[in-house]
Amino acid sequence: MRFQLSPEQRQFAATLHELLGGADTAAAARAWAAGEHDRGLKLWRALADVGVFALLVDEDHGGLGAGPVDLVVACEALGYHAVPGPVVESAAVAPALLTGHRLTSLAEGDLVATVVAPPEVPLALDADIAGVVLDLTGAQLTGAGDLVRSIDPARRLFRVAAAAGESSGVAFDRGVLAVAAQLVGAGQWLLDTSVAYAKQRKQYGRAIGEYQAIKHLLADVVTRLELARPLLYGAAVAGETFARDVSAAKVLAGDAAVLAARTALQVHGAIGYTAEHDLGLRLTKVRALAGAWGTGSFHRARVLR
Repeated sequence: MRFQLSPEQRQFAATLHELLGGADTAAAARAWAAGEHDRGLKLWRALADVGVFALLVDEDHGGLGAGPVDLVVACEALGYHAVPGPVVESAAVAPALLTGHRLTSLAEGDLVATVVAPPEVPLALDADIAGVVLDLTGAQLTGAGDLVRSIDPARRLFRVAAAAGESSGVAFDRGVLAVAAQLVGAGQWLLDTSVAYAKQRKQYGRAIGEYQAIKHLLADVVTRLELARPLLYGAAVAGETFARDVSAAKVLAGDAAVLAARTALQVHGAIGYTAEHDLGLRLTKVRALAGAWGTGSFHRARVLR
């Protein structure tokens, strides 16, 4: 058996990278963090047009009837380009919770959905602009409460009253899988950007990428990402009933992305701390996503059980 993406999936990934690469997602993320959603919602519409929010919606409701592997392809690209908004909740989780015309609206991009699932997901992402706020039973929750600051300014979190429930089932695992894919995508961007910077930044008359210390740092990131990616796609192939595989993928994806972030900051030096550099968008997002939809400790314990 060959575990490779199909030509259609590769083309889908290329389409997303082309679309997002020319969309100035960094500007959209900064505006989103400031509570200005026009840029981000325009981007949302573009993603809906290429089928991102229709992937897991059945064909009877206007969806594509695709599977978890297609979801991972999409979310890896979304993580690479730091797309703001509740993309995981709308593309991955809500299709398992909604029915009827709301499912059709979700697939078409007309409905923005977000999800709260205490204790692992205690706050609702972007509840102020979502058309529907759900819990893991599919019940609709009312109103967005107080805004809670996240380490990632583009993740606008809100308190929404919801009963604590068991963090299990298809909807939860889809959310975990999608966040893991975002982490791998973000880690890849950090690696690519660090490699490019190491080739152009000179010190003592030589590109810093020629020094063994820098090569070793970047090689460690490559190794971590290359170990995480097979687990990520393996979890998608394994099916939606294998919570162990999804949790294992989340742990390794989080570890790889955090290492990529730390290494990127070391390679870039002082410029990496500036708010104007796009590196900062990924540093904060990786740190936030590493604990989103279950912390590393939660998922390690889940694998152990």
